Amino acid sequence: MDLRFTEKEIAFRDEVRAFFRENLPESIRTKLTLGKHFSRDDMVTWMRILNAKGWAAPHWPEEHGGTGWDPVQQYIFREELLAAPAPEPLSFGVSMVGPVIYTFGNQKQKDYFLPRIRNMDDWWCQGFSEPGAGSDLASLKTRAVREGDHYIVNGQKTWTTLGQHADWIFCLVRTNPDAPKKQMGISFLLIDMKSPGVTLRPIQTLDGGHEVNEIFFDDVKVPAENLVGEENKGWDYAKFLLGNERTGIARIGISKERVRRIRRLASAEKAGERPLIENPRFREKLAALEVELKALEMTQLRVVAEARNRPSDKPDPASSILKIKGSQIQQATTELLLDVVGPYALPFTPEEEGRNEPPIGPEWAQMIAPNYFNTRKVSIYGGSNEIQKNIIAKAILGL
Repeated sequence: MDLRFTEKEIAFRDEVRAFFRENLPESIRTKLTLGKHFSRDDMVTWMRILNAKGWAAPHWPEEHGGTGWDPVQQYIFREELLAAPAPEPLSFGVSMVGPVIYTFGNQKQKDYFLPRIRNMDDWWCQGFSEPGAGSDLASLKTRAVREGDHYIVNGQKTWTTLGQHADWIFCLVRTNPDAPKKQMGISFLLIDMKSPGVTLRPIQTLDGGHEVNEIFFDDVKVPAENLVGEENKGWDYAKFLLGNERTGIARIGISKERVRRIRRLASAEKAGERPLIENPRFREKLAALEVELKALEMTQLRVVAEARNRPSDKPDPASSILKIKGSQIQQATTELLLDVVGPYALPFTPEEEGRNEPPIGPEWAQMIAPNYFNTRKVSIYGGSNEIQKNIIAKAILGL
């Protein structure tokens, strides 16, 4: 297999790289470089810049407002985006619910929701995990009972990322509790977050941030027209969605940018009398990480090449491999950054506006420890790595 880019693909990469260099607001780039959180306004601003260019939903088909790019162009775009670094288009809308709607939704849903997703007129969040249904998602208990032209929804979702910004939530709900298999009684429902009976409560993370939430549904009335596809077929749509999510979780571009940053910082920081980059043990760890990252990149390219021959609604089960290894490498990069920052990882400086205390250590050091701890989650969300190994054993190895 020839994994080299063609001249046309290299020209496309240069175009994408130049667009990010010239159009990404510097304030947003700086936040991402330092590992700080960007605001809702930052995301809306960037998404609308991309949408004006026609790039807000790069992997969507052209008939739904996408670019029509082939898998290689999509890969190049994503890697250059992450390496810039620039915010990814909000995944809950563009990568998750959007493809579900244009693949399985009706025409009315497509006409209304898809343009609003591309322009960030609606912020979406994901209602899958529950207190008793995380990795075993099919055990969910949130109920939706059909009453005339509406569903009445009761239950709880948790770990809802950025739900505090959301206008809409896409939910897996149980519509047939008597189904012979628990996966067969689940439906995919779109719920307006402003509906009476929806309550959101923040979950404060270890770094003092507010990234995740729990959401309660108490007799929430949802129009039946907000059902996507067929009733009790939601598990099929969820598998389709999660296949797309796991491919993206590899985030090779982020890891490559972190490796470049590690090299840059380790060349400036001293370990005794010499730069840390000259420490043999550190160089050994960095080299091993770069080898793993290059192997992951080659695997990703093979999956991209195979995507040309695979139906768009049949995600490659190899995405589970990308999810496992990608999350492990992301965690390894944050560990090496801890080695670089050394004792400056110990002070805890909350990311608050208006603080007047001087930082302890250089500014670049402040978010390294919080990001290290926050990155422990990537081997869990999107389906824990243990579950991904089961998928690989069944779907790829035939065990």
